[in-house]
Amino acid sequence: MEHAHAAAAATAVHAVTYLRWIIFLPLIGVLFNLFVAPRTGRRGVNLVAPGVILGAFLVALSAFFELKGLAPGSALVDNIYPWITAGQLHIDFALRVDALSAVMILIVTGVGFLIHLYSVGYMAHDEDYARFFTYLNLFSASMLLLVLGENLALLFVGWEGVGLCSYLLIGFWYTDPEKAKAGNKAFIVNRIGDAGFLLGMFLLFWTLADKGVWTLSFSEIEANMAHLALMPAVITSICLLLFVGATGKSAQIPLFVWLPDAMAGPTPVSALIHAATMVTAGIYMMARLHFLYTLSPDALHIIAWFGAATAIFAATIGFAQTDIKKVLAYSTVSQLGYMVLGIGVGAYGAGVFHLMTHAFFKALLFLGAGSVIHGMHEEQDIRKMGGLLKRMPWTGWTFLIGCIAIAGVPGLSGHYSKDLILEEAYGKSILLYIVGTVGAGMTAFYMFRLFFVTFWKETRASHEVTHHIHESPWTMTVPLVILAVLSVIGGWSSVFPIGDWLKPIFGGHHPDVPAFIRLMPTVMGIVGIVLAYLMYGRKANPAEGMDDLPIDAWHKGALNKWYIDEIYDAWIVRPMTALADGFWKIVDIKGIDATVNDTAQASGMFGGALRLWQTGNVQSYAMSFLIGAMAIFGLGYYLW
Repeated sequence: MEHAHAAAAATAVHAVTYLRWIIFLPLIGVLFNLFVAPRTGRRGVNLVAPGVILGAFLVALSAFFELKGLAPGSALVDNIYPWITAGQLHIDFALRVDALSAVMILIVTGVGFLIHLYSVGYMAHDEDYARFFTYLNLFSASMLLLVLGENLALLFVGWEGVGLCSYLLIGFWYTDPEKAKAGNKAFIVNRIGDAGFLLGMFLLFWTLADKGVWTLSFSEIEANMAHLALMPAVITSICLLLFVGATGKSAQIPLFVWLPDAMAGPTPVSALIHAATMVTAGIYMMARLHFLYTLSPDALHIIAWFGAATAIFAATIGFAQTDIKKVLAYSTVSQLGYMVLGIGVGAYGAGVFHLMTHAFFKALLFLGAGSVIHGMHEEQDIRKMGGLLKRMPWTGWTFLIGCIAIAGVPGLSGHYSKDLILEEAYGKSILLYIVGTVGAGMTAFYMFRLFFVTFWKETRASHEVTHHIHESPWTMTVPLVILAVLSVIGGWSSVFPIGDWLKPIFGGHHPDVPAFIRLMPTVMGIVGIVLAYLMYGRKANPAEGMDDLPIDAWHKGALNKWYIDEIYDAWIVRPMTALADGFWKIVDIKGIDATVNDTAQASGMFGGALRLWQTGNVQSYAMSFLIGAMAIFGLGYYLW
């Protein structure tokens, strides 16, 4: 692939002072929700919490248009203050908007605003209303810092910030032990990935520092790639360690297990964190460091196979799930696999393109699922739904658009981005292309299985629930309509030629592939839709036989997520717990505690013995003095 290192070196940097408000506005929302909201009540939160995100979106839009008016490859930089100075190391608290970060801030603030607006209706009856929006605003600020940070250190601060907020939001209803446990699981699994990220960042820093380059700035790292190009083993180690961090945030094998359980949080959290923003952090980080990964074909090859394996593995689990949010969760894991596949085959622009379109249709699908749950009185089992297209038409038709988009049907956004990744994969490996294409058919099948069982035919809910099924309020349906429109037009090059926009960052070269290679993912998607209709859509009761797939053992394995959690529990969690228990009982109690306690006891005994001499009798003290003097005299005589 052609890259733009020469252009990067000559990037025109324009100093501005308003980018900071993209982060400061959500932080103002956090302070308002913490200290002022108790006085203003829900009306104040309803106005401020979404309003600050809308304000951040408008500032981001201004930055986008200013950047658009500059020469290709230009960047806007807001250098707020010198942050870290230690010897030769100088790190500024600086924010940077180039073609890549401009796309990201528009996604985070644009989709984020719609989700905040949706949350006004969805969380209307929750007692901890202000606390929810405090976390949501703080998460937005952290994610914006992650994508705007001009250096790896700032990116890592945002990286940890979204990890913390994810824990808080997933376990928002912490009085429920299962939901609290899901938050803990997300936090712990992400810490494992973050350890790899830190090791990769430290190795990169010290490798460059050894060459006299003390920096964590992206532009300076890229300008000094010549030093790293001479050390292929080191560069591969750095790339793979950073990828370990990405497997945590972006839910790849083997650290994907937290994301399905994260559905325990409120549905807007699923849409914001697990569809449009946090889970894309790993993709963004690798795309931002594309110049690093390009130097290591071995690392890219490994990453590509991890992405392909994740895409198809998660799809097999999605086949059997009956919880509406769990189906979407495994769909998210699968789609993230496609993005990682794009990075792995060097199609960085295609990976970011799919990140953008996925933000539109997956946020739509999650919010649609939330609308269904809201209308069904918190019911999430799709076997107890059905017939909702007639009873909740706004939700049903927009949800259908999301399903069509993710299935890769031509004309909608998912078709363009996913096919672009698969065409790039074909140029690298026919096997990667085949795995990705099969996964595309599987995606279409389980998404339309979900649609037919949830919205088709007649309702299967109880009489009481059926009587109260209702369409969601406008604060929830308007975001659905906007996201549905974006899911349609988000991939049209006439609307936003993202390939040309990102070309100054990644370079541009699209492989010329045979027509049938371009056609096969679409054919597989249509086959998946037809199969879903034949198995579920044409039945009077689409849920009938959902648990009776042809291969019972396969269905049972997929339903139980191939027992990955059980395997981790048996092979990792329990041995680690037993080891920790052993250290506690042997090293801590019998070793450290016993040593401290025995020392204290010996000191007490020694003090007790000395206390016998403290009689208050002058004759006893004189005798002690005499014995001591004789002992000293005897020792001196012996030594002499």
